[in-house]
Amino acid sequence: MFHRERVIAALEAKADRFAGYDAELHDALQAYIKALELLRTLSTAELEARLAGVPWPGARPTEEHAQYPDLVVPFAPGKTWQNHAQARAWALQILSAVPTIAVDGSQITPSKDFSVPVGAVQLGWFVNPHVADAPYIKDIAFEVLAPDELADEDDGADGFPDWRVNLRRFTGECERLITLMADHHTAPVKPVCFFDGSLILSFTAQMRPTHQQQYLQAVMALLEASESHRVPLVGYIDTSYANDLAAMLDVLRGQRSAQRISDGALLRERLTWGDRSTAWICARDDNVEPVGGCKYYDEVCFTYLKTTADRPPARLDIPRWLLEAGELEHTLDVVRAECVVGNGYPYSVETADAVAVITMQDRERFYRTFQEFAEKEGLPLRLSLKALSKKGRRT
Repeated sequence: MFHRERVIAALEAKADRFAGYDAELHDALQAYIKALELLRTLSTAELEARLAGVPWPGARPTEEHAQYPDLVVPFAPGKTWQNHAQARAWALQILSAVPTIAVDGSQITPSKDFSVPVGAVQLGWFVNPHVADAPYIKDIAFEVLAPDELADEDDGADGFPDWRVNLRRFTGECERLITLMADHHTAPVKPVCFFDGSLILSFTAQMRPTHQQQYLQAVMALLEASESHRVPLVGYIDTSYANDLAAMLDVLRGQRSAQRISDGALLRERLTWGDRSTAWICARDDNVEPVGGCKYYDEVCFTYLKTTADRPPARLDIPRWLLEAGELEHTLDVVRAECVVGNGYPYSVETADAVAVITMQDRERFYRTFQEFAEKEGLPLRLSLKALSKKGRRT
C-alpha cells in the first residue's frame, strides 16, 4: 500500500540534501558553460591538437566547427513562423515524396511464475512514402523464443536470463531496418530511417564479451547498410544523458567535475526551436571493446536538435558519411518536419512504437494463450503458488 503522508515526511526529512544536490549541479553547469567559451577561440586544427594526446576525449570536431565556432547552427525558417500552421505547412512541403521509416520493438521476458520458460519479441515498423496515392505500411513480426533459445550454458541448467530476449529484440530491430533499407536501394528518393535509440552502445560495457560483440556487430551492420545503400539513418534519443561534449571540455580545461553534466543541459539555453549544435565525431571512452581490433565510434557523429521550446534538445546519432556526403542538412530537415507533425517527437518513431508496444494486458493474453497451447500439446506447465495467489486477489 502507498501511504502518501509517510512518503512526504520521508522526503521532507531529506529536503536539504536535494537542495544541496541542485546547487552543486547548478555550479557545475555554470563552470562548463564558461568552458564552452574556450571553444570559440580555438580553430579546428588547434582543437584537434589539444585533444591529440587523448585516445578517447569524448568528442572530436568536424568541419562544421570552423563555420560555427559557438556550436550553434541556426534554423532560419523557424525564425519567421508566426504560428503552428506555418510550421506545419513547411513540414508537409519538406516531407512531400520523401519516405520515412521507423522500427521499434517490445519483448516479453521469461517469467518465473511458469515452469516452462518462454519469451517473445514483437517488432513493429512504419513506412510512410508521403505520396498521396501510395499507402503507408504498418506491420509487425512476432517471434516466440522456446526454452532452448533462452538457456545460457554459463548460467546453469536452471538459468533463463532476460538477456537473450533483449538481444533478440535489438538485433531484430537492426535487421528489419537493414531489410527496409535494401528494399529502397533503388528508390528515386531515399528514405530517412529512424532507429529508436543511440548508435553508441555504452550500455554493453558491463556485458560479457560474447554478448557485447553480438550487439556491436548488429549496429555495425546497420551502419554499413546505411552507407552502402546511401540511405540516411538517424539514431533518435529524445532524452539523452550523454556527456561527450562535457568530457571533451574536461580534457580542454584539465579537470573533471564531480557532477555529471549532460550535453543536453549544457546546450539547452543556447538553442531555440529548430536550431542544432554542430556535428561532432563521437570519441566516447566507455570501455566497450573493439570488434576485430577496430572501434566503430569514429564512424558516428552526433548533434543536438531543439525540437520543443521547454525541454533540452534531443540527441541525434548519425553515420559520419551523411556529413561528408553533404546529406546532413536535408536529413535534419526531415527530422524537424517529423517533429512538427508529431508535436515535438518524430511522428514515424511514435507510430512505430504504438505498433510494436506490448501492454500489460497483452502480456496477460500471451500467457493465457501459452497456457492453452501447453494444454493442447500436453506440456507439463505449472503456475507458481505466488502467481495463483496474485491472480486470485486481483480477480
